[in-house]
Amino acid sequence: MKKILLVITLVISSLFSEANAQKQIVFEGVTIPRTMKFENKTLQLNGAGSRSKMWVEVYIQALYLSQLSQDPKEIINDNSEMSIRIEITSALVSSGKLTRAMNAGFEKSAGDKFEALKPKMELLKSFLSDEITKGDVFELTYNPIDKSVWVIKNRELKGKVEGIEFKKVFFGIWLGDKPVDEDLKNSLLGI
Repeated sequence: MKKILLVITLVISSLFSEANAQKQIVFEGVTIPRTMKFENKTLQLNGAGSRSKMWVEVYIQALYLSQLSQDPKEIINDNSEMSIRIEITSALVSSGKLTRAMNAGFEKSAGDKFEALKPKMELLKSFLSDEITKGDVFELTYNPIDKSVWVIKNRELKGKVEGIEFKKVFFGIWLGDKPVDEDLKNSLLGI
């Protein structure tokens, strides 16, 4: 009887483990959900990768889309829900370092539109100005209803930056023709 109960327990445990494994993946020690909810919509994990600086992994990033895609231009120009999820993996990351890096990537992505969009980037930086610690999770999600990028830190809305042009340049930081990291771009695209 004990053996039968043990076998039943193991079978049930493995079923729950398989179901849980399908809901998330572990990437370089960070658990990444396969889906995320945003305003009653389910976004799917398109790809994930790590960002390193000077041989130190600073964050794990994931891209969530309404419909999976490997076409960066299509993603950048799409007017549907999408999200960049960033989980900080290094204590070396500070608010200043993150916003400077994002600003540099934004400037590269914006090209000649940078000056016009600079006030929106400054607004985004103000939403990221709180102290950052290892394990913090940022969700930077585009909402086509109000045409804005929602800035969420550890499940708390910090603010919104309006404009589809801002959204295009913002997602272009990682997916544009001059991404901050080509390997990360390919990882986010699932290539």
